Amino acid sequence: MENGHRKPPAASGQSSKIRLQYKDEGDADANEEVATESSNLEDDSTMSEAGDDKTSADYYFDSYSHFGIHEEMLKDVVRTKTYQNVIYKNAFLFKDKVVLDVGAGTGILSLFCAKAGARHVYAVECSTMADMAQQIVRQNGFSNAITVLKGKIEEIELPVAQVDVIISEWMGYFLLYENMLNTVLYARDKWLVHGGIILPDKASLFLTAIEDAEYKEDKIEFWNNVYGFDMSCIRKQAMSEPLVDIVEQNQIVTDCQLLKTMDISNMHTGDVSFIAPFKLLAERNDYIHALVAYFDVSFTKCHKLMGFSTGPKSRATHWKQTVLYLEDVLSICQGEAVVGTLTVSPNKKNPRDVDIALKYSLDGQNCQVSRTQFYRMR
Repeated sequence: MENGHRKPPAASGQSSKIRLQYKDEGDADANEEVATESSNLEDDSTMSEAGDDKTSADYYFDSYSHFGIHEEMLKDVVRTKTYQNVIYKNAFLFKDKVVLDVGAGTGILSLFCAKAGARHVYAVECSTMADMAQQIVRQNGFSNAITVLKGKIEEIELPVAQVDVIISEWMGYFLLYENMLNTVLYARDKWLVHGGIILPDKASLFLTAIEDAEYKEDKIEFWNNVYGFDMSCIRKQAMSEPLVDIVEQNQIVTDCQLLKTMDISNMHTGDVSFIAPFKLLAERNDYIHALVAYFDVSFTKCHKLMGFSTGPKSRATHWKQTVLYLEDVLSICQGEAVVGTLTVSPNKKNPRDVDIALKYSLDGQNCQVSRTQFYRMR
């Protein structure tokens, strides 16, 4: 890992990554796509009403009002160029169609769609960035093709009864952090015409295991002895918060396992909660200090399959990867397996946070261990 760069996700939203590469004709660089960890930097979800206790939702929308987070997303070439390629190289999906952009941010996806020939685009953005998006649309001459609507998807009214296409960059760290997916599903159920399409329409979460002794010692074990004082109570908190950072490919000890694939066109809101079994097979003799989650996203309705990965073997994105440190250091031999289950659900108090329960065991030649750990992405 790149020491000094790892940090836990904040309420404002930050970013997570095995590797998937989809290339379309030409623009090889642009299409070596990789995505990492949760960060729906241009997204739209639910906002607390005035007078409510301030929650992560309030900070969430506030964070998207600042241009800096949008700059990070726009400069993520894997992310932004993938969407651009999907739209421009599959203009038949957008030509003369009515499009809904959920969580439009600066309006970049709406601009792509309008340029590709969409009849009209409704760009919905809840943060004050909607005001800037409106100005951007006007400055670029698309006022007749794009309507910017400021508000929550769950509360706004569209001027039309149905839309042909829903497009959104809803993914967060660990895919599900910030819980924007449910907002997309709400829009789908309310406005998408029968036979309409959602982009992207598939998202898959993966798991692998890494050696990470140096960084774990520096960031986790540090709290056991701080200038001669026991601060291990902070260590417990540090262990319970997944870290979002770049994982180096040479740290990977095991194969990777698909945990969950989400079919955005057909899934239900409750499907964001799940229990997934896993079996990670060691590819060499080594130590395991953490499990790492990342996601891939696919646009299967295109003329040619397109998408990106946020995995450690792919080009880095602002999502990076999500690191779950283990209490135990696992000494594993090639061919042995770490088995267990990962339970994922939105936090009951703040649904934009993600609760993760990890149950794992290893019955190896040099190490026998069984444990359950709990994490919260906040």
